[in-house]
Amino acid sequence: MGIVAGLDSSSESTRIVVCDTDTGAVLRQGYAPHPAPSPGGSAASPYDVDPQSWLLSLGEAAEGKLLEGVQAIGVSAQGHGLLALDAGGGLVRPALVGNDKRAQSAAADLTEALGGRAAWAHAVGSVPAATQAVAKLRWLARTEPDAARRVAELMQPHDWLVWQLLGRPVRRTTDRGTASGTGYWSAATGSWRPDLIELALGHQVRLPEVIGPAEAAGHTPEGLLISAGTGETMAAAFGLGVGIGDAVISLGASGSVFSVHHEALADPSGTIISYADATGMHLPVVHTLNAVRALRGTAELLSVDLEGLSALALKSTPGSYGLVLLPYLEGERTPHLPHTAGTLTGLRRESMKPEHLARAAFEGMLCGLADALDVLRGRGVAVRRVFLLGPAADLPAVRAVAPALLGAQVVVPQPADYAALGAARQAAWALGAAHGTLSPHQPPLWPAAASQVFEPGDELAVGQAVRQQYVAVREQTHPGAFEAGPGAGQMG
Repeated sequence: MGIVAGLDSSSESTRIVVCDTDTGAVLRQGYAPHPAPSPGGSAASPYDVDPQSWLLSLGEAAEGKLLEGVQAIGVSAQGHGLLALDAGGGLVRPALVGNDKRAQSAAADLTEALGGRAAWAHAVGSVPAATQAVAKLRWLARTEPDAARRVAELMQPHDWLVWQLLGRPVRRTTDRGTASGTGYWSAATGSWRPDLIELALGHQVRLPEVIGPAEAAGHTPEGLLISAGTGETMAAAFGLGVGIGDAVISLGASGSVFSVHHEALADPSGTIISYADATGMHLPVVHTLNAVRALRGTAELLSVDLEGLSALALKSTPGSYGLVLLPYLEGERTPHLPHTAGTLTGLRRESMKPEHLARAAFEGMLCGLADALDVLRGRGVAVRRVFLLGPAADLPAVRAVAPALLGAQVVVPQPADYAALGAARQAAWALGAAHGTLSPHQPPLWPAAASQVFEPGDELAVGQAVRQQYVAVREQTHPGAFEAGPGAGQMG
């Protein structure tokens, strides 16, 4: 039918894929890092970013006629940014980006101002965190009151990029996925909460129109269709092709677990964040503070790299000769233990060997993520497959241990620009819907991501025993850490 492009503007770079609309085959690719801030520039901190750098990166990534013949473009961008605009559409200050932690106390104050974690979870499906736009607004009102008073309009990075590509039209748009990360839009009701913006900023502002997954945001002056766009997490899920029954675990220094679900999940504890996805469904997310950082710490202790740690772990046996590592090295978010530390138990003379400690690190990390997965299972989220993302998913020890501990088939996709692919797939959907060749309720059926699949097989019972050992130590060390008790018995 045609050619579409997906661009992903992450925190560090822009990646573009050009795809066939029917098959999803990648025809061309482009990449460019974001330019480094100029010395003596206007940014007051590394978290204050000139969004023009995103456009410069986009232009560089698209060089060499990369977009020649393209009929539609989808945009994915980093989540939790904030662009505060004045009445004329100009920035009142540099953009605030997601990893900015300056709003931590503002987030705590906002939580209390509305009546606690449960009140926020009921209102918008999440509790304010420093990363979220709503907390950044409270920080702005406190620390830069003159700038705050000038704020007349709010956008997220993806909204702003779409607006720029369209030539800054009167109409401003966003999508459900991006809106659900702001802290002032409810995935359950599908509506903005301007009262929460006023609570944070002190006055009302203009907000983008939230459009449907297959709708077009508009056309460029050259006639290219621009689709709704979405946030990076939602685009990556769409690019992977995950659906009901699938969960995705992202193995970074910290971890995240999300799944596609048919409804928003209001969680009074705030453990589950209720996002919307890029297809009209919902994307409940549970975060852990500790994932690969537990492996890196153990590897440094044993004077090996991650590959060496993996090789050591495979010399041990399930259960690590009784060693159990609770990997709460930075405190923990799931369970909510912000001020605790990690714990190593089961030390005996026969267990005090490098290979057993290495295995305990892998088992501890994966059991911590299995706890997060069980939070979702405990709320009725079906999990039949688990996608593992991140470089650590390639470690042989992770692949050997994960299926039995997670209690599900484990899928490790080949490395690809999944957020850009998701943006391209959305562009193909919007193009097809506009031409009447695709239903607005059914996205194009592109092939699933190329991947390796690992089954629990005969190791499932052994994995359950390791989980029970881990849960027993966790409950003994931190009694009642999970109020709902997501124990080992919920696997499968």
